Amino acid sequence: MLVVENDPFTLALVGEALGANDFSVTGVPTVPEAISTIESFSPHAIVTDLNFGHGAPTGADLLAHVDEHHPWIGKVVLTSHGSASLALPIGSQLTGDVTYLVKTQVSSISDLVSAVNESISGKNEVKVLEINTGEQIRISKAQGEILLLIAEGYTNSAIAKKRGATVRSTEALVQRTFTALGLGNDADFNPRTKAVRMWHQGKIVVK
Repeated sequence: MLVVENDPFTLALVGEALGANDFSVTGVPTVPEAISTIESFSPHAIVTDLNFGHGAPTGADLLAHVDEHHPWIGKVVLTSHGSASLALPIGSQLTGDVTYLVKTQVSSISDLVSAVNESISGKNEVKVLEINTGEQIRISKAQGEILLLIAEGYTNSAIAKKRGATVRSTEALVQRTFTALGLGNDADFNPRTKAVRMWHQGKIVVK
């Protein structure tokens, strides 16, 4: 097993858990290191996060590389984001044969082990593990794009420039996004900070 995760605690935790279930595990914190490791380690499956920081290669980039050069390797995404659209740059998407697990919704290590075994056997056809999803907030694709850009630190004017829109229309869309998340006008809180926190906690999914 190759585990790709930029949070050291999660990387160690997942590696130890899989190791306790008789997997031989190697862990790396970046996509370039993962691609290099594949050549020497030859894993049966990969467990990867999606977002590795602003401007860095994503888990989707890694899985696309695997699809092209090592299609026999099983693919499991383990991420904190309820939807891939919230973790990947605009226009990027996952390949079709991946098991998608949300960290906050994985009830036990057996869920992860089952996903890994299914990926190795080739039985994972866009499987999304959904547990206790009732508390998640669903937003539109456009609102998801806005939230991702906010999470990456862009101002409203910068978001408008990236999306080819006016600042006024962007401000209106940002406000609608906050409203969809239940973040009203509260002088004591910054809605951008609260929205990003909800994004990181996997409380939001794109319709």
